[in-house]
Amino acid sequence: MKTLVLISFFLLSYLHTSYSQKYNAIYSFGDSVSDTGNLCVSGRPSSLTLAQPPYGETYFGKVTCRCSDGRLVVDFLAQYFGLPLLPPSKASGSDFKKGANMAIIGATAQTSDFFYSIGVGSNIWNNGPLDTQIQWFQNIASSVCGSNCKAYFKNSLFVLGELGGNDYNANLFGGRTPEQTSAYVPQIVQAISNGAEKLINLGAVDIVIPSVLPTGCFPVYLSLYQSSNAGDYDSLGCLKSFNNLANYHNSKLKSAINSLQSKYPSTRIIYADFYSQVISMVQSPSSYGFVSGLQACCGAGGGKYNYDNSKRCGMAGASACSNPSKYLSWDGIHLTEAAYRQITNGWLKGPYASPPILHN
Repeated sequence: MKTLVLISFFLLSYLHTSYSQKYNAIYSFGDSVSDTGNLCVSGRPSSLTLAQPPYGETYFGKVTCRCSDGRLVVDFLAQYFGLPLLPPSKASGSDFKKGANMAIIGATAQTSDFFYSIGVGSNIWNNGPLDTQIQWFQNIASSVCGSNCKAYFKNSLFVLGELGGNDYNANLFGGRTPEQTSAYVPQIVQAISNGAEKLINLGAVDIVIPSVLPTGCFPVYLSLYQSSNAGDYDSLGCLKSFNNLANYHNSKLKSAINSLQSKYPSTRIIYADFYSQVISMVQSPSSYGFVSGLQACCGAGGGKYNYDNSKRCGMAGASACSNPSKYLSWDGIHLTEAAYRQITNGWLKGPYASPPILHN
């Protein structure tokens, strides 16, 4: 672990040598890709697999209710800019002046009313959509900056997402195909765009909006939606229809970001390309130090994916690989700390952010 921490430190220190950019704080919104403890802050639910070892083993040495073996992108961003790890916004008594994390596991871009209106409301198990997260942010804002928030937020970094994945899961796990689910992409992207605009009106200037991930390459989907038809898979072994859905979302999201940037020219709205970077890792895992791009480190069942939905990471019968830094996928659903570290570097300097977060 010490070696990995040193490598991470030197990688991020190297980036520091060319840029003097600073932020007073980072404010994050999103789902399990970003949650640093909101779901568990009022008491760790023993029924949640993420509240069990081996989650958190790599960096923290304990469970933190992060859906990984260690740190997430928002953690690496905070450390790069010399800020403390972001406290969950629902943690009472926390100091949010240097940042806060509104993200919560299971969050959606759209509201529960939307999902009930399209017949899949019962698949939304956690009420923490983007609108609610922005309300949480507004609730803590006065303790951060009093009556001068626009000036303070001008020098803060906002990370809005990843969002959308759970919106699509509600449909997919409700029996709809990716093709049927694509009908709801415009409304889901619009909810993200509306959220970004609300933050801009509150004073946000630098906003990172990530794409959704290539779920067709994730062990959970590859296992649950296995097909005997070779034509359902691409050359990487990923499910084409799921990645087509993600690509459609991302194309709409880029268009929405371009429209927002035109409407608010004094902002920097950064498209962070989760999708392309993870595809690159699946395509050439060894180039990133991984032994596998499609197999989960923590799980059960072995085989190509090492994912068994009845024996997920944190459940009886599941176990973690000996070296998570050699894997892209942590639990078949989320990525490893090693993957998030490299993704962070791709967002800071490029090429997986447009424009990169860092600028001269």
